[in-house]
Amino acid sequence: MVTWLQNILDNKKTLAIPVMTHPGIEATGHTVEEAVKNGSVHYEALKYLADRYDSAACCTIMDLTVEAEAFGATVEFQRDDIPHVIGRLVKDAESVDRLEVPTLESGRLPEFLKASRLAVQNIKDRPIIAGCIGPFTLAGRLYDISEIMTDIYLEPDVIERLLNKCADFIYQYCKALKEIGVDGVLMAEPAAGLLSNEDCVMWSSSYIKSIADKLQDNGFAIINHDCGNKGQCTQAMIDSGAASLHFGNAIDMERTLAECPPDMIVMGNIDPVGVMKQSTAEKVKEVTLDLLNRVAGHPNFVLSTGCDLPPHTPLGNIDAFFEALSEYNGASPS
Repeated sequence: MVTWLQNILDNKKTLAIPVMTHPGIEATGHTVEEAVKNGSVHYEALKYLADRYDSAACCTIMDLTVEAEAFGATVEFQRDDIPHVIGRLVKDAESVDRLEVPTLESGRLPEFLKASRLAVQNIKDRPIIAGCIGPFTLAGRLYDISEIMTDIYLEPDVIERLLNKCADFIYQYCKALKEIGVDGVLMAEPAAGLLSNEDCVMWSSSYIKSIADKLQDNGFAIINHDCGNKGQCTQAMIDSGAASLHFGNAIDMERTLAECPPDMIVMGNIDPVGVMKQSTAEKVKEVTLDLLNRVAGHPNFVLSTGCDLPPHTPLGNIDAFFEALSEYNGASPS
């Protein structure tokens, strides 16, 4: 992965890694509920998209309920929409202290590991990047995000104990993904975007760094994804120790690239809903070309979506995204 990241920097053309699985689910005749419960269906969607698009990496689905469910959270499933966590699992010191770190046999984890394993075995022409949740976002799913935003100040010791358990579990999960041959993880930490830079370092980045320090090496990279960041905690993301950063459409990509080290790969940030799902193909191409032209001169930039593409994103819009990239690269000096 170190070589792969360096090759991106050295490449004279811009590469793209849109975070997308749902369009492949629909194209292969399955439902979201089937894909998030069945690793073979999940993989089938990944393979379809890998065969159709020249993405620089293959990303598995971003499901921010699978880890919470493994801890025991209640999850509501819908046929054609992403799952949702229902209610609170823990609410105070006593319940946090009783909370057990789950095994990797819990809930749907075996099916997600299966999807990644099948991708590693069968998609050989690009890195496989698995999705996983970040520690603060997972803690917020278990504790309730509104409550945790208050209790990081009122009950910091309790939240610290919860985050230690979350980080321990995420480490174990990422370690298992690494062992089956996955090249990296896209660690989704959108709840950290609600924090100030100082609080983000304390409650998110320090825990991500503890995981990165143990797992990252020449063959495995962590990509820190925070689509909630509006620009106030970019430095905290840099301080997380992740090999690469992935930003949502809430931030200004030009400003963000100026703030990030020039040798760090920075990904983003086409609006996955307002542009990729709801706009016309012509609009997608226009917006994508505009972003590419605005960030020209930053060899560390990788074109991506701001987050996972939602269900019912038209394939024609993804086609337009890649057409814009091809047109831009064709016009760029070689």
